Amino acid sequence: MKAHRQFATRTAALFFIGLLAWAYQNTLPPPPKLCGTPGGPPVTGPRVTLRDGRHLAYKEYGVPRDVADYKIVFVHGFGSCRYDESVFHPELFEELKIYMVTFDRPGYGESDPDPNRTIRSTALDIEDLADRLELGSKFYVIGYSMGQQGAWGSLKYIPHRLAGVALIAPVVNYWWSSFPRNLTMEAYKLQPRQDQWAVGVSHYMPWLVYWWNTQKWFPGSSVIAGKPNFSASDWKLLAKRYGEGSPTPRPVLKDYVQQQGLAESIFRDMKVGFGKWEFDPMEIENLFPNNEGRVHLWHGDEDGLVPVSLQRYIAKKLPWIHYHELPGVGHLLPNYNGNKEAILKSLLIGEYS
Repeated sequence: MKAHRQFATRTAALFFIGLLAWAYQNTLPPPPKLCGTPGGPPVTGPRVTLRDGRHLAYKEYGVPRDVADYKIVFVHGFGSCRYDESVFHPELFEELKIYMVTFDRPGYGESDPDPNRTIRSTALDIEDLADRLELGSKFYVIGYSMGQQGAWGSLKYIPHRLAGVALIAPVVNYWWSSFPRNLTMEAYKLQPRQDQWAVGVSHYMPWLVYWWNTQKWFPGSSVIAGKPNFSASDWKLLAKRYGEGSPTPRPVLKDYVQQQGLAESIFRDMKVGFGKWEFDPMEIENLFPNNEGRVHLWHGDEDGLVPVSLQRYIAKKLPWIHYHELPGVGHLLPNYNGNKEAILKSLLIGEYS
């Protein structure tokens, strides 16, 4: 009888260990398929080599660098890439002699993954890219949506390189220390339940992000599922531009964006964006006390992905930022008529419509 109990105990222990091992293995994503390596996607465009040997893929827009009066580094959002033309306006670029470079953030498109990615490393990637392309001592940074990591990071870590910054519908981290708890909880609960869970997992259990958003038992992020909590005005805009039923603004580019794998692109984005930041953006001091540069924050009051209440609080904490709240506009803010021009002119020449 004693031997039987010992056998049962050992069997249960082995089963439990096996279950833990199975669960652990399922939290581990497959290794990324690196561009330019055997079995990986091909390299189809220009890339620069960064300080640590990684490659960053980029695309250039506008007038040539050597004749440009204004040079911009654009930082794309979640699930996007260097082909994002959200602020590209051909006629205005020609008129004002604007040069812009966009780049695949690490793990996206054809840029090498960075498993150690942080807000700081993103800012240093921007500086590296600007130096490799010889953009000069100062340049502008525009960060859209999750691209705020590059914009806030630049304000914090490379302020001496900035001529100005624009944040467009920037994603907010609910755990920035300056936010009142009641404000963030109220905003957090405005999100669909599945997004509350996905964001919470990203912050509290980042090791579980891959499993959470690939398993079938519970709903993962609505954005990853192609059904983001866009406003009615956003969906109307998408229907007009891409046709009824289009799931995202860039459906054709999804394969390119994710070709190296999900772990080091969109899932790394969630870990960095909603994880523990090295600093609180609301503690950044005015970089341009003599108005030698400008910082703008643009947000739509119907944004369903980022509650406007959080941007209003940021604007109050940072009164030196020019805050633009647009009525009847959602998360796809730069795609609404006239907004590209307004964003560019306010940042570059201080002209407000």
